[in-house]
Amino acid sequence: MTRRTTIDIDDALLADAQAVLGTTGLKDTVHAALRAAVRQAGRARLAARIASGAGIDRSEALLAQTRPAR
Repeated sequence: MTRRTTIDIDDALLADAQAVLGTTGLKDTVHAALRAAVRQAGRARLAARIASGAGIDRSEALLAQTRPAR
């Protein structure tokens, strides 16, 4: 699903975002920025889970699979 809308965009901010994201058009830049925001939120949630230890499998069986053979 897509939506048509009208928004005011700062030209300097758009140029900076295009340089960072490697995009050229307005639509591509907005989509890339939205994807980047969603990915960043996912990384933040994962970092919080890792920091708290929630949902992390630390069973001996799993750890044994990741340890190098001796």
